[in-house]
Amino acid sequence: MGKEVQLRPKVNVSSYIHFMLNYRSKFKEQQPNTYLGFKEFSRKCSEKWKSISKHEKAKYEALAKLDKARYQEEMMNYMGRRKRRRKKDPQAPRQPPSSFLLFSLDNYAQLKLENPNWSVVQVAKAMGKMWSTVSNVEKQPYEQKAAQLRAKYFEELEAYRKQSQGRKKEGRRSARTSMRK
Repeated sequence: MGKEVQLRPKVNVSSYIHFMLNYRSKFKEQQPNTYLGFKEFSRKCSEKWKSISKHEKAKYEALAKLDKARYQEEMMNYMGRRKRRRKKDPQAPRQPPSSFLLFSLDNYAQLKLENPNWSVVQVAKAMGKMWSTVSNVEKQPYEQKAAQLRAKYFEELEAYRKQSQGRKKEGRRSARTSMRK
């Protein structure tokens, strides 16, 4: 039939969680009619965890190690769904830079000269502060240039899409004609 769906393996559990599960089952056996809320039970459980000996904790740590080994083994064999990235066509037009990016290109070299020991991140942060303090009048040439580049990009994108649709139709036609022969 179809492919069998493989469920993701259960995540490994810590030593404290193993202790908590064990403590809960013992607590229910000893006091079956008693109900404790999550908060109260967690508090009791943590107090008990702190009071038990290292020898007793070692049992739970061994269980946790076994569980971790199980999980890692199952993950090695697990073939889950992995998203595939669509390959970008190298012929497709590139998106235009924003007005801030154009501003950054103009001012990066100057800022780097003034502060040669700054990292790229520090320069980028300073560039962001500069952009936010620049007046709208000073931003306008960058915004106009960005708008021109954006308009040009959309024209190129439209032409690219028409061209790629033409190639797809040609491919379908050639496949049909080869089937007829």
